[in-house]
Amino acid sequence: MEEIELEKLKYPIGKFVTPESYSSEYISNKIAEIATFPERLKREVEHLTEEQLDTPYRKEGWTIRQVIHHCAESHMNCYIRIKWTLTEDTPTIKYYHEDLWSALDDSLTMPIEPTLSLLEGLHFRLAFIMKNLSNIDLEKSFIHPEHGASFQLREIIGTYAWHGDHHLAHITELKKRNNWD
Repeated sequence: MEEIELEKLKYPIGKFVTPESYSSEYISNKIAEIATFPERLKREVEHLTEEQLDTPYRKEGWTIRQVIHHCAESHMNCYIRIKWTLTEDTPTIKYYHEDLWSALDDSLTMPIEPTLSLLEGLHFRLAFIMKNLSNIDLEKSFIHPEHGASFQLREIIGTYAWHGDHHLAHITELKKRNNWD
């Protein structure tokens, strides 16, 4: 029972599920989710106190502040990966230690407002570049050194839409559990 509860805290919307097909409708819907993520996140966190921002979403998990900063860092990496993939032949992307990044002082103590602003501009650019990918571009891929696998751009659109929603659910579920609404 405790293992199931921990899994629900770790993955409140479930783990990413690869779609049966990457239809144009699926891609458009995921890009729309990516485009709206910063505003949805801001709406959930802009009125939280410093104490609430420094509350972990689960035991031994990141604080809300760390989650917000992590989303920006992860999605910046997504943007750079797309640019590499569009300009190089199946590049091997750089892996980063997100757990170590989240333990750095900026992730632990920096105000969230600059990161929320960064996410607005970043997600505008992500959605813009994603909307303008051709069918050939969507099939271009990069190699992820940690997974030793190749990922097509169409795949990471779904993955990063899920990623934003996944971390947003960490925040909304914590707010519900603590009656912060």
